[in-house]
Amino acid sequence: MGERRGDIIEQSDAGEIGQGGQPEWLQERLEWFQDMKFGLFLHWGIYCQWDCCESWPLVEVDDWSRPDHLKCWTERDRDFARFTRDYRALNRTFNPVDFDPAIWAEAAGYAGMKYVTFTSKHHDGFCMWDTGTTDYRITHADCPFHADPRADIARGVFDAFRARDLAISCYFSKSDWHVPYYWSPDWPAKTRNPNYDTHALPELWEKFVQYTHRQIEELMSGYGPIDALWLDGGQVRPPDQNIRMDEIAAMGRRHQPGLLVADRTVGGPHENFVTPEQTIPDAPLEATWESCLTMGHSWKYVPDDRCKPTGELIRMLVEVVAKGGNLLLGTGPTPQGTLTDEALGRLREIGDWMQVNSEAIYGTRPIAPYRNGEVFFTCKGERVYAICFADEPPAEIAWSGLRPAEGVSMQLLGQERELEWRDEDGKVRVRLSSEMRNAVPVEGPWVLEFMGRV
Repeated sequence: MGERRGDIIEQSDAGEIGQGGQPEWLQERLEWFQDMKFGLFLHWGIYCQWDCCESWPLVEVDDWSRPDHLKCWTERDRDFARFTRDYRALNRTFNPVDFDPAIWAEAAGYAGMKYVTFTSKHHDGFCMWDTGTTDYRITHADCPFHADPRADIARGVFDAFRARDLAISCYFSKSDWHVPYYWSPDWPAKTRNPNYDTHALPELWEKFVQYTHRQIEELMSGYGPIDALWLDGGQVRPPDQNIRMDEIAAMGRRHQPGLLVADRTVGGPHENFVTPEQTIPDAPLEATWESCLTMGHSWKYVPDDRCKPTGELIRMLVEVVAKGGNLLLGTGPTPQGTLTDEALGRLREIGDWMQVNSEAIYGTRPIAPYRNGEVFFTCKGERVYAICFADEPPAEIAWSGLRPAEGVSMQLLGQERELEWRDEDGKVRVRLSSEMRNAVPVEGPWVLEFMGRV
């Protein structure tokens, strides 16, 4: 399946099984996912109005999420009950009047991103779409933005990114700390888990299961083509929190043929790709994977957060891709509904580099030794790319461990002229004349391309 949306995909776990023990349609879909390499992760909800992290401060035992320096915590005298009450009421002040997802989609498209992952609902239970399951939603009268024609936020985001031909990954939290079927008001809720024994009260747990299924089906059936269902809340799993993932996956694929599912941290047949968080694996993984890392230091908007330098962000992308993964780069919109100027600037600068060098990123696969010093490697068939980091274009680029075949031509992406290279002292040495160094269209890293290797 070469295209994101095309013919209906015949899919069955009992169908043709290919190498690796997965259905052939799923293997093809994962190859498509791997080809994209680069996505945007948007964490947005009512929590963007405060300086705390998203959702986690609601969990009483997770006091790490309420450090003493937080303004929203200290202003409430570090009183957990007061803090929780006021957090829950953030839906009454959420009014992103400058919301324009077309600007986000244009910036992501220029940066070279191929898909977006958007938080339809985080653990706090607030829904960023027009759900019929709860009043705790962006389109309810309690929310000042509800009457705005743009109020169905998820629809606006999905439509805007789809219009730029970016694929859609729908983040959804399996845990929900607002609905009374997960944290019942009858008992104290101390941890991230249900505050009752799900085996002793199966009827209450079944209400939560049905609630979750209805919400996911709304998103899978009413919001256009969805490419991936990105499920968070990994503690929601059998035996104590069984939400019947087989049914969810089957339902999702009835509405969205070819749907990928990331039941993250759970493993098994419904974690189609794994999602290392705020880390890059030391070496390529056997499974299809996507590292989710932040552009700054927080997933959500925080007023004093600062983005990493552009060079560091490009290095993250290159390292992830050289190891065979995708980079899902995260940032958070402001309470007004905008991305910060700094985040937009980083996307623009990444895009400048990608305009010249994306050939070494998209559709590539890892090739040993993946990296030698400050040189990273990717490949596409017989074509090899050496991605070289240096403070400025060097007079010579050298590496060991991967050698071009004798007599092959080599060039610098962004220039058509052939480079001089030699195999000497166990290293490949490539000479860059001063003229060529001055003609490089963008700042590094610099990408060398050649055919064939030994």
